[in-house]
Amino acid sequence: MDIYAQNILDHYKNPRNQGSIKNPSLTHKESNTTCGDSIEIDLKIVKDSVKDLKFRGEGCAISQAAISILSEYIIGKKIKDIEKMEEREAVTLLGIEVSERRRYCATLGFLAVKKALKNFKPSK
Repeated sequence: MDIYAQNILDHYKNPRNQGSIKNPSLTHKESNTTCGDSIEIDLKIVKDSVKDLKFRGEGCAISQAAISILSEYIIGKKIKDIEKMEEREAVTLLGIEVSERRRYCATLGFLAVKKALKNFKPSK
């Protein structure tokens, strides 16, 4: 098994940032009805950056590992930089080839983050 596949299994078995945020700035749930994967995220936004991200969910190793890896990448980033991110960048973070069939699994958490941020209204 190559190092990238080991990384996926590690994040699946030992997810980073799993849980909930008390009083999150945003919450969003995204589901893949074709396979049953689901991810719910909480984001804590401070000023113009993601201070924290926690997730809950169930599904295949790729969907759960992908949000774990993405959460580590996103925490501390500016919202404007996350909004500019494209789906292919989220898939690249996994470090493995993702088949077209598994692409939605790999991007489910990314879609949840992007949709949540669309609903963000900064406090004045």
